[in-house]
Amino acid sequence: MSQLSNIDKDYLNWVSEIKSKIRSTQIRAVLAANATLIEFYYDLGRMIVEKQAQSAWGDKLIQQLSKDLQAEFPEMSGFSRTNLLYCKQFFLYFQISQQTVGQIVPQVGGQLQNTDSQESIIVPQVGGQLSPEDGEKLRNLVFNIPWGHIKVILGRVKDPQTALFYLQETQKNAWSRDVLALQIKNQLHKRQGKAVTNFSLTLPEPMSDLAQQTLKDPYIFDFLILSKPYREKDIENQLIQHIAKFLLELGKGFAFVGQQYHLEIADSDYYLDLLFYHIQLKCYVVIELKNAKFIPEHAGKLNFYLSAVDTLLKKDDDKPTIGILLCRDKNNIEAEFALRDIHKPMGVSEFELTTVLPEELKSSLPTIEELEQSIK
Repeated sequence: MSQLSNIDKDYLNWVSEIKSKIRSTQIRAVLAANATLIEFYYDLGRMIVEKQAQSAWGDKLIQQLSKDLQAEFPEMSGFSRTNLLYCKQFFLYFQISQQTVGQIVPQVGGQLQNTDSQESIIVPQVGGQLSPEDGEKLRNLVFNIPWGHIKVILGRVKDPQTALFYLQETQKNAWSRDVLALQIKNQLHKRQGKAVTNFSLTLPEPMSDLAQQTLKDPYIFDFLILSKPYREKDIENQLIQHIAKFLLELGKGFAFVGQQYHLEIADSDYYLDLLFYHIQLKCYVVIELKNAKFIPEHAGKLNFYLSAVDTLLKKDDDKPTIGILLCRDKNNIEAEFALRDIHKPMGVSEFELTTVLPEELKSSLPTIEELEQSIK
């Protein structure tokens, strides 16, 4: 026990209270019960915030608490200094209670000086940006998401409304921690539901709303390995080669049916770039890839394909087939005009690729070892 603890009976009583709480909740026996663990971390964060507000111990408190809890419960994880800092940040970020703790709770978007690391962290106050209904959703969600996922959100998402979005998507799609981090990195919240569509005119509610939220703009295909000049067929082939990542970017519910799917119409052969079936929407989805800027003629051709699929493939209990045009670039106004008087449901989105250097150029560049040698 450090000198700080020996001379401060108040601290000793406080640590004893935390230890008693750990024992009374039987945290070791319920580690698998995620909600209980998350609630404990939230409560622990609250106790830390309250204690720091009432004392002048500063950066010594969390470090000392970590040592004392690890000494008392050596077989348990979760009491490292880093994790206790996360508990503190967790409470401040997701605080739903109307009560504030002294003057330490910041306003939305404010900064709180983290005295344990001498860094400033953004700590939004949830009540300032969320409606009571959304605040309740957030509370219900956050206690049912794994701690590792919560830490990813704490470290990467500043806005509570955005945090609510990713918590909902994590629960709905059963994302792993890595997938959650990838979706945050690619800013899914800014892309989902943003495609130019005519769904409100061609689909009944609530299907039109669900279909709109199914589409993104832009789609990010950063998992492809391509070198310029890009060709549509190369893009299409690699999307199929990386079908798992492609389906992840498309979103939940897409089932792959075929590539260059053959249709025979009036003794002529036609080939759909990519054909999917959406399980939740209960309809076929035709995706056409255009490695160029969108032009209105693209919508006309896709409209023809949708009519063909509705006639040749669609069953009586299937919903109308949806079309998605994926282009390298588009003008939103032009796309809206092109879709306005088309009676088949379709959307227009852009897609982004990551440029990879051609092999012949790669071979002419110095290696890391050569660069290090030249520096020496």
